[in-house]
Amino acid sequence: MGTYPTDAADAPGGSPTLTAEIRRVLARVDAHAARAAEPGTGADTGTGTAPESDDGSRDRDAAVDHVPAQDPAGPATAPLGALVTCFGLSAFERDLVLLTAAYELDATTAARCAAASGDPERAYPTFSLALAALGEPHWSALTPVAPLRRWRIVELDDESRLTLSRLRLDERILHFLLGSPYLDARLHGRLRRTPAPDELPPSYDLAANRVATGWTNAARPDAPMLVEVVGGDLRSRAEIAAAAAARSGLGLYAMSAEDIPTDAAERDRLARLWQREAILLPAALLVEAGELDRDQHAATEAFLAGAAVPVVVSSGDPRQSDRSHGERVAVPRLDDEEQLGLWAGAFADVADIAEGQLRSLVAQFQLPPHVVRAAAATVRRDLPGEDELDAAGLAWRAGLNEARMGMDELGRRIEPEAGWDDIVLHERQTSVLREIVAHVRQRAIVHQEWGFAATLRRGLGVTALFAGGSGTGKTLAAEVMAKELGLDLFIVDLSQVVSKYIGETEKNLRKVFDAAERGGALLLFDEADALFGKRSEVKDSHDRYANLEVSYLLMRMEAYRGLAILTTNMKKALDTAFMRRIRFVVDFPFPAEHERAEIWRRVLPPQTPTKGIDPQLLAQLTVAGGSIRNIALSGAFLAAEEGDRLQMRHMLAAARTEYLKLERSLTPGEVRGWV
Repeated sequence: MGTYPTDAADAPGGSPTLTAEIRRVLARVDAHAARAAEPGTGADTGTGTAPESDDGSRDRDAAVDHVPAQDPAGPATAPLGALVTCFGLSAFERDLVLLTAAYELDATTAARCAAASGDPERAYPTFSLALAALGEPHWSALTPVAPLRRWRIVELDDESRLTLSRLRLDERILHFLLGSPYLDARLHGRLRRTPAPDELPPSYDLAANRVATGWTNAARPDAPMLVEVVGGDLRSRAEIAAAAAARSGLGLYAMSAEDIPTDAAERDRLARLWQREAILLPAALLVEAGELDRDQHAATEAFLAGAAVPVVVSSGDPRQSDRSHGERVAVPRLDDEEQLGLWAGAFADVADIAEGQLRSLVAQFQLPPHVVRAAAATVRRDLPGEDELDAAGLAWRAGLNEARMGMDELGRRIEPEAGWDDIVLHERQTSVLREIVAHVRQRAIVHQEWGFAATLRRGLGVTALFAGGSGTGKTLAAEVMAKELGLDLFIVDLSQVVSKYIGETEKNLRKVFDAAERGGALLLFDEADALFGKRSEVKDSHDRYANLEVSYLLMRMEAYRGLAILTTNMKKALDTAFMRRIRFVVDFPFPAEHERAEIWRRVLPPQTPTKGIDPQLLAQLTVAGGSIRNIALSGAFLAAEEGDRLQMRHMLAAARTEYLKLERSLTPGEVRGWV
């Protein structure tokens, strides 16, 4: 037989020990080729047994075997040792991996395989050659459930020819052996790396420890290495999981449950591929499980059921499953001191923000750590060129912008523009509105510095009921208060909240309150009697569930820490138990004639060209402020269409249109003296 260069197995990036191991395996192949070339012997026959000889070939094999295999767990062969240990490879399977690696790294391997096989056309590794040439062969290594094929370490070109098909070392395994780890390209697009945060609040830190402990406790044959992280927002759950993975010496990759295949075979391939990656990297997997349809939910459950490597399921709510869910860790709510530390740390390098200003931010906003960091980054970016606001003002605006996320889909957000001069009310109503503003503005002092939060513990939110007829200024008053407090006005769309399906109304209410808890908006339930009416006497199942909806609302109102305003046209329709949980009640009476005259004066802009407009005569119309604004606007359009100044005749035409809408008729007394 021919001779081969002694350095042919050297591979760029490969360790000297890996090279030595490959040489040892190739020496066995050469020994088998020499034995096959001797008279009276033959090459491998595909039966998996090496031909015997009494002419000294056994001595040559013994000489090859005298070269000891390196300890797979030794530090010098870390990648190979890790592969052997993690996947439970036998000595034969290890040598077969080395043979397929040699084919990729040593140009002489093809000729050696052809010589050992006795067939020039078979110049590649096969199971037949491995069984004949390598030490300690066993047929079970060929089965689909054995490590080599189960974990796709080696691939068959033609599975119909088990022993004679060419064996290829998976590319990912080859690079791993050469010390170049990376995420398998077949997982790109499905998985993304999730880095661990630099630091976490103390309660989040404890949650991360629970996740890491949950993986350790689940390391039993009958339990999946599965931990659920529920509550909070998606990014917070991911940061807790990433911190837990880092403490366990793992990276973290995330994927959406929607990307899990519903086809069983494809799902099994994905599960095996990821489990192999989890071992090679090593890494844990974060599965983001949102609202899934039935098929996708079943596919996700099947994927998670066989979790043999660390997995975290991230969801807003605990998943409903008949299978074991493992440890369940809830994202904790940060208390005010943790929030203060979070804001102080994020703004540590931003000057001119006093502790009192930070406490005001904490009292208003309940934002997760990553959002506070984003707000601080926004302030640092805008502060050098900002002329109107100081650092505290910029921090408030940044918190407001961050708190808006997730609310727009639940209702209508208004950036308030109306001020106190835009609303006409009795002094007693105005004083109550200002008192409500004071309650919101001074929460940091009263709750924290004066200790009322520790004494009362719950029910610290400010809740008000605005009762009065349509158009009497309820929504306008809420807008004025929102502007005074520097908040958005968020009007809940009841059509998106109330549902005929059992449990859906509570779910929608929870979304509204959870989003509002971030603190960036004044929450307004318009015409609340439609949703918060009297709890009915239970006569059927629908009454029972309607009462559950109200009871859930009462619970959330009591726990809500922000400012919620409810408006109603029928104050008497509200449940008395509900009324007890409302801190302020403001009645909006129908405006008297002198109040209507003042509304008319304020509703007409000073730059509007007018002729003969008399607010006292206009105040004779018995309509509320909302209708006054409609009439003034319609009259202005009529005058502009004529190219004339706004006059009483235009107001009369607009008033007739408004009264038709209200299904009323103008009386002679209301238009006396107009024309």
